[in-house]
Amino acid sequence: MRASIEEYKAVESAAMNFVKSVAEGNSEHARKLFVDEAVLFGFLDGELEHGSIEQFYRNVDNVGPDNSFKARIDVIDIEETLAVVRVLEENWGGHINFTDYLLLLKINNEWKCVAKAYNQNSDTIETKH
Repeated sequence: MRASIEEYKAVESAAMNFVKSVAEGNSEHARKLFVDEAVLFGFLDGELEHGSIEQFYRNVDNVGPDNSFKARIDVIDIEETLAVVRVLEENWGGHINFTDYLLLLKINNEWKCVAKAYNQNSDTIETKH
């Protein structure tokens, strides 16, 4: 059975904390979304990045805000206590485009992210010489 529109809105609202943090260059909002044990996986400028979500927080805080940043949230699926969200990002840090997938669980009636996996668009990869 499909989840209600209200449930989709709740998941989208939770994911908005991710977008706000990147847009503002401040991890404070994302810390409301992710559980402490959350993990991340992806390739940043061709190098595998994986481990604690703390790395994402450091990246956000170090890069800072950018007025050209744009994002779109797509709630892909909700299955009772599980949700999958895709976030399209353009101009993160002024030059990087990402596609992020967030895996959320409904814990104590609140949507929390337990894992983030991402792809950096190949045309935005900076190669190290």
